Amino acid sequence: MDDALIELKGLTKNFGDQQVLKGIDLIIHRNEFLTLLGPSGCGKTTTLRIIAGFDDPSGGEILFDGIDISQIPSYKREVNTVFQKYALFPFLNVYDNIAFGLNIKKTDKKIIEHKVTKMLDLVGLSGFEKRDVTSLSGGQQQRVAIARALVNEPKVLLLDEPLGALDARLRKDMQTELKKIQKEVGITFIFVTHDQEEALSMSDTVVVMNEGIIQQVGTPEDIYNEPENRFVASFIGESNIIEAVMKKDLLVNFDGIDFECVDKGFKENEDVEVVIRPEDIDIVKPEESSLKGTVKSIVFKGVHHEIVVETEHREYLIHTTDYFEQGLKVGLKFGPDDIHVMYRMDWVQ
Repeated sequence: MDDALIELKGLTKNFGDQQVLKGIDLIIHRNEFLTLLGPSGCGKTTTLRIIAGFDDPSGGEILFDGIDISQIPSYKREVNTVFQKYALFPFLNVYDNIAFGLNIKKTDKKIIEHKVTKMLDLVGLSGFEKRDVTSLSGGQQQRVAIARALVNEPKVLLLDEPLGALDARLRKDMQTELKKIQKEVGITFIFVTHDQEEALSMSDTVVVMNEGIIQQVGTPEDIYNEPENRFVASFIGESNIIEAVMKKDLLVNFDGIDFECVDKGFKENEDVEVVIRPEDIDIVKPEESSLKGTVKSIVFKGVHHEIVVETEHREYLIHTTDYFEQGLKVGLKFGPDDIHVMYRMDWVQ
């Protein structure tokens, strides 16, 4: 990863007596696709707006290339923003919408033509120059909004839930398209979403937030496979989260059974939590496992069956391509690599 471009230090934000950001520390690198992910009200959009200069922080610093930009107005920052509502000008055609910022700066007409043509090609809208933007589909309008933001050559593109208004199929297409555009232009994208799948599929780095606090920063693989606490484990994908005791390094006990694991560094007999993803559990014959239960329900989900197995201590959620009848007695099996041990943090909601 290249060096830091933006650094947030102890960033706080209060709206009246409500504190929506509670000391955000975050480094954002050059050419990085970083996603702020979390439920509504977690502070992700507020963080984006503060970087953009639309909101002032209550405390902390925003460093851009090492310089504090807290007092610099939004129009002087080297960032551009794409919103969920694209805010295109209905009285201008595609070409003039994209060229709008350059015209305001009184850029030479030939330079404008060169840059707009380049942007139209980048977003796959060559030949649409004279089209009325109101006649375009939602996905095409979004491409115009992205082109309009990128034509000014910002160092950072901020995207505030820009795919939220699209239908599911188009949304997936645009996820792929956005990642491709980011690689081609080679600048930093900061993307806000509450959609876990979207964050995991597009990002170099995912920042999981809840209640104004960063819960975890990591690659999509880290966030999914190595969640740091119960909130991250439950928010990112489906999980079996189990209270357990770390007997010693590489050995954890839950449901009355000692299981080998790959985690270490905990205290002996420390109260912990374990996360096991549904796809990491195999259903076997009862005699093949010490963990036994009964199939309580089975739902066909297209690519897999979602099965709930009830054991003496709890219900386990399993994703499998195999079919098992309701009421069947089964065993559950998983390996040391499938068990991820987390610190027990009762304050995390």
